[in-house]
Amino acid sequence: MNRATNQAVSRAVSRALSHAVKSAVGRSVNPVRGRTGDRGGGRAGNGGEDRSGGRGEGRDACPAGDRAVPRFPVVTCVLMLLCTVIFLIGPASGFIPGYGTGSALHRAQAAYFDRWGVVPRMMWSGAARPFLTPLTALFLHAGWLHLLGNMLFLHVFGGPVEARMGRLRFAVCYLCAGYTAMLCYAVAHHQSAETLVGASGAVSAVLGAFLYLHPTARVTSLFPFLYFLPLRFPAWLVLVFWLGLQWFAARGDGDGPGVAYLAHVVGFTIGFLYAWARFRRFRTATVGTPAPATQGESTP
Repeated sequence: MNRATNQAVSRAVSRALSHAVKSAVGRSVNPVRGRTGDRGGGRAGNGGEDRSGGRGEGRDACPAGDRAVPRFPVVTCVLMLLCTVIFLIGPASGFIPGYGTGSALHRAQAAYFDRWGVVPRMMWSGAARPFLTPLTALFLHAGWLHLLGNMLFLHVFGGPVEARMGRLRFAVCYLCAGYTAMLCYAVAHHQSAETLVGASGAVSAVLGAFLYLHPTARVTSLFPFLYFLPLRFPAWLVLVFWLGLQWFAARGDGDGPGVAYLAHVVGFTIGFLYAWARFRRFRTATVGTPAPATQGESTP
């Protein structure tokens, strides 16, 4: 085979590879926007519905302002970092010798949480400062299990929700929903002197938003009554089951120490309603399109 023939074969192979790559990209599925089909091929990712008025121009299944969605979950990582650092430098971690040990450490923890956490009874004292505590309390955690549980759920579900909403809207939803969840708990238990801390209300809002935005995503879950076997279920089934548990537990909430289940229910509801109000006109995935596996396949 001479040199001219080799060059001709090389050009033919290059053209074939280029065409194959372009075809693959053109028909790729965007897990964030939920689109499939050819670019400009006349099919949108919204269940095959053509939102271009029948002119055969493909559209993203998201608002025009959401086209440049962030790929790396910057806000999610920043929130996780803030919660972790604040916990490590606080008395609850036990890492700072300056807080003392034994009874001195317990007193330091109580004073720390009383200062920066939500004390429902103090919310109605007439002072303005207590109304800042629902915001500061979002970044405090009472112990290692409390911190790791919230951060695990935020890591699994925060990335896809942030990518779908956008960084700014995700941050606003997280903070506002968390604040409102704390405030609602304080209203319901206005006589309680127990301190409320933790990001659970805000993380629950992320779960609620995920339920609306990615209902068909599959998550690997561990259920105690199934001997902690790792099983994959649709997100809607896992999250609705979780919400049901929180609702029934919230009905027995008292003013004493324990888990603020009511804050979970309120946060979840706010997150779901926000996602519904903002994205109700747009579907996140075509029927039959596999959901993103990078975050959704992780164990909550």
